[in-house]
Amino acid sequence: MKSFRFKQFEIQQSKDVFRVGTDGVLLGALANVENASKVLEIGTGTGLISLMLAQRNSKAVFLGIDINEEAANLTQNNFKNSPFHLRLKNIFQDFKAFQTDEKYDLIVSNPPYFEESDSEKDKLARQTVELNFLQLISKSSELLSENGILSVIIPFEAGNDFIQSAHKNKLFLVRQVNIKGIESSKAKRLVLEFSLNKKEIIESEFIIEKSPRQYSDQYLELTKEFHVFKKEVGN
Repeated sequence: MKSFRFKQFEIQQSKDVFRVGTDGVLLGALANVENASKVLEIGTGTGLISLMLAQRNSKAVFLGIDINEEAANLTQNNFKNSPFHLRLKNIFQDFKAFQTDEKYDLIVSNPPYFEESDSEKDKLARQTVELNFLQLISKSSELLSENGILSVIIPFEAGNDFIQSAHKNKLFLVRQVNIKGIESSKAKRLVLEFSLNKKEIIESEFIIEKSPRQYSDQYLELTKEFHVFKKEVGN
């Protein structure tokens, strides 16, 4: 399958692993990684998000986890071939069984979000079969450092349930980015960030396209250090 080339690294892809997509790019560009020293990514897929975060933060070290062995191997290869390889590690493991004494300043995930169905396409990556939102939240709350952040991208419709589940696990919403496909449309995704410390919520709006297949100035500015080409959606 054709690889996806960014300015500082390349993503090898597989037909059996969820490919590079806008959700991953947005989370990689928007997640609050600036002050993190240790970062954990849950469900790495190709390794895209960790690679973007490693480019944005030149000092942090990263650990990726994926329950899909092929995805874990693919991520490991993409990490190894990147200029950030010394700071990147990936393991093949079920996050629910993950045990560590480490605490993480940033836990990041583009989690599965479709309910279980008969489809085999991207089954582990796109369906809530192996890891549901509550499991992700409760485990992450145990692994965050005192000032750590949990950062996720999810469908807009799932936002209220996710926020309520986080609150029950003593994780407080501190940032919400409402993401629209185009300006006139309803929000379709949310980037949500949570902390163990209650703070004022920072809310903003992000628009991907100014018209069909034409990226917005906001998207071009956000991804200018990553994308080799930005003019038309789908390139």
